[in-house]
Amino acid sequence: MAQFSRTWTYFEGDWHEGNPGIMGPRTHAAWLASMVFDGARVFEGTAPDIDLHAQRVNRSARTLGLNPTMSAEEIVGLTQDGAKKFGGDVALYVKPMYWGVGEGPSTILPDPDDIGFCLCLFEAPLPPPGKGARITKSKFRRPSLETMPTDAKAGCLYPNNARALKDAMDQGFDNALVLDMLGNVAETATANIFMARGGEVLTPAPNGTFLNGITRQRVIALLRESGATVRETTLTYDDFLAADEIFMSGNYSKITPVVKIEDRELQPGPFARKARDMYWEFAHSGVKAA
Repeated sequence: MAQFSRTWTYFEGDWHEGNPGIMGPRTHAAWLASMVFDGARVFEGTAPDIDLHAQRVNRSARTLGLNPTMSAEEIVGLTQDGAKKFGGDVALYVKPMYWGVGEGPSTILPDPDDIGFCLCLFEAPLPPPGKGARITKSKFRRPSLETMPTDAKAGCLYPNNARALKDAMDQGFDNALVLDMLGNVAETATANIFMARGGEVLTPAPNGTFLNGITRQRVIALLRESGATVRETTLTYDDFLAADEIFMSGNYSKITPVVKIEDRELQPGPFARKARDMYWEFAHSGVKAA
């Protein structure tokens, strides 16, 4: 049986400790993947951009044809209530979820108004600041908007990420750069990607094949505020092979420097350090966890 870190989940009007059962075998999402979620963070008494994560999970639900039942403000308030249950300075992952329960006019379609909601918070330590990642190129690619709901944070997208990640790990790497269907870099298997070259920061332009991450957008804004040039553009794998610096952004780990690409060793660079420092300063200036 799986062992989970300390967890509290709000479901059907109450808080439940641990990993409560929320679906049955007839639940639409359990067999037809009508589930969306979002991921936010609580750490050091802060909950950065929690409002944007709450808004996005509602947008994701609508993208899959589900009518959200909670306002963003209610999700933020529940997050603050749930964080109090852990006490002390504990880093948490915050996961609001919606899923289809009943069938719509076709078995394939969920009933848009028969949906479930929960908010799950669990202990998840942040990686140490200096911890870097080793990356390679994935043989798998990101789908386009015409083939999958890439404009939602939907659970059905993640098996593709998982096989890219597993393939990279099987080769001795930590993560993989995943290309879009045109052969340009989209993101990594778990996070958005940045590189630096010639004193400017470059990152793939959102083209409908990957989520324009909330942490990604925040990092771009903070770096630009610092005076750095940040360009969203088309980037190839060869661009990353020749980069001066590479780093990832994502909600789970925030800023992660890349320390190796293929057989080329890299050092954590100044832009990654600046992005992390500025993000931490931003986080402590905003919404408090409780």
